[in-house]
Amino acid sequence: MAEVIPKVLLSSGQEIPVIGFGTASPPLPSDQMIAIFLDAIESGYRHFDTALAYSTEKPLGQAIEEAVRRGLIKSRDELFITSKLWCTYNHHDLVLPAIKETLSNLGLDYIDLYLIHWPVRLKPKEITLNVDLEDILPFEMGPTWEAMEECQRLGLAKSIGVSNFTCKKLTDLLALAQIPPVVNQVEMNVGWQQKKLKEFCKEKGIVLCVWSPLGSYGAFWGSNAVMENPLIDEIAVAKGKTKAQIALKWLYEQGVAIIVKSFNKERMRQNLQIFDWELSEEDRIKIGDVPQRRGLPGSEFIGPNGPFKTAEDLWDGET
Repeated sequence: MAEVIPKVLLSSGQEIPVIGFGTASPPLPSDQMIAIFLDAIESGYRHFDTALAYSTEKPLGQAIEEAVRRGLIKSRDELFITSKLWCTYNHHDLVLPAIKETLSNLGLDYIDLYLIHWPVRLKPKEITLNVDLEDILPFEMGPTWEAMEECQRLGLAKSIGVSNFTCKKLTDLLALAQIPPVVNQVEMNVGWQQKKLKEFCKEKGIVLCVWSPLGSYGAFWGSNAVMENPLIDEIAVAKGKTKAQIALKWLYEQGVAIIVKSFNKERMRQNLQIFDWELSEEDRIKIGDVPQRRGLPGSEFIGPNGPFKTAEDLWDGET
């Protein structure tokens, strides 16, 4: 039986499932991706997180169509679909064409949430994660956000938000926005708890949505601070849970939405089984004291070929 996932209310009036399914992946055959997404829907996932830069919008759209055909869902409206504006489209006149390309890829009339992927503006060119210094342009937050607001007014996106924004960048955005961002999607996990940003977003009515909840364990830039943490292992053994479940439960208790990613069907289901049990107060205190270190952030944007020489530049010193 599919798990039922709680939802969080956004300032736009929409509700976002607290656990979403991440689609960023090394290139895989389209039919394989479709099968994975169908497994996720069957397991109970109703929020899917994609992006133009991931090249997964088309197979996700095909999986949605097939899920309706099979009766796994009654209609597309049962799903919450997030996509993101890539840096080469962070230009006022390119935002609408970008979301229309996303909608065409997905085969949908609207998406539920559209995010600025990174606070970085690049020259218009083919999408690539290999960034050259000569491609970097000043990030014009105001004109870009104005076009994002138009996406919502036109009904192409029900809500709009940002990703990888610091407290400073959010402050700048809130000062000029007519429609405030409903979500900020950022790296957060046991090893990088984002306490300052979490409190800031809570104060401003912005839902924090988490990528890398397990520290991107196994990725070349990832961290072992979660999955090889002796404390997490100790709590998991004591509770008869997986280490991933302990890490995800801790995040859920922080009041954030979470983007998980596993293409293994058993782990897909395990990652949803975190709602009918609790961490102890002692567990919470110990996890709160875990040493903190960001993963390798924004690796495509940090030298020698990226527009930022150091992580401090990209993150406004908030490291």
